Parts: sequence; structure tokens; C-alpha cells
Amino acid sequence: MTYLSLFLAFLRVGFFSFGGGLAALPLIEREIVNTYRWLSKPEFLELLALSQLTPGPIAINAATFTGFKVGGMLGAFVATGAFCLPSVLLTILVVTFLSRFRENPYVAGFLRGLRPALLALLLRVALSVIQDGIYDWFGLLLSITGGALLFFGKIEEIPLLLLGGALGLLWYGWR
Repeated sequence: MTYLSLFLAFLRVGFFSFGGGLAALPLIEREIVNTYRWLSKPEFLELLALSQLTPGPIAINAATFTGFKVGGMLGAFVATGAFCLPSVLLTILVVTFLSRFRENPYVAGFLRGLRPALLALLLRVALSVIQDGIYDWFGLLLSITGGALLFFGKIEEIPLLLLGGALGLLWYGWR
């Protein structure tokens, strides 16, 4: 039953996560933290950090990590496959039919409406991480400084994560 739950949860996420991996995160959070309670909120935040640190798309990594935690190696395959299945099917459909309907005002309007909805999903993830991921003034300072460095192109994502982890180890490890 666990494998069926994993499959259905990540199949739902895969079907409704338009806009890429970051857009899938609120849906993943709802499934694994709120609906099934496979992870706690702090564990989910750790999952986000680990998913960002490892190669590959963040949402696929999150599905794989969750599947492994819940059902071992088979769970990892089930969750990852279920998450990817809708994308594969929808990509085949889009490639087949979009070129014919791209100029259709309904299709164009639908695609234009997806962009603001995607922004809303990304903002939800950001606010959730801010709310539950910043514990004190040091975390806030680290977040603001890291955001500024990313925004102005002074550092890439992976070095920033590693630097944040090292600074967290130094700051929180000695407390």
C-alpha cells in the first residue's frame, strides 16, 4: 500500500506541477508533509537543501529522496517514475500538437495565464522557506547576503549552498 500511495502522490504532483521543479515544491510539500506525513516540515526543508545540492532537477531529487525514505530503493524508483511519467506523456502530446495550435488564441491565453500562476507558486515556496527556515538574526543575515550575491551574479548556487552550510556549521556548531 505504501508503494501505491507513493505512486499516486507523485503522479498527482507530476500532473499538476506546471512551470518546472520549483513550481512542484508546494505540491510536493502538501503531499509529503500535510497529506501523508512522510516528512515533518523541518525534514522537508532539509530535503530542499539536499535536493538543491545534488545533481539533477530539484523536484525529481525530492521525489527520489522521499521515495527512498518511505520505501527504500523500490520506493525511490516508484516516486521518481510516477513524478516523471506525466511530463513524458505531456511532452509527447505538446510536441505533437502545439505547433498546430500555437496561434490559437485560447492556447496562447492559457499559456500566458500559466506565467503569473507559476510566480504565485514560487512565492509560496519562498514564503514557506522564510517562515520555517530562518531561526534567528544570523540566518536572516545569511539569507539576505546570499540573495544579494546571487542577484548581482557574484556567486553561483552550489558554492552559495556549500558556503551557507559551512557558515552554519561554524555558527550553530559552536553554540
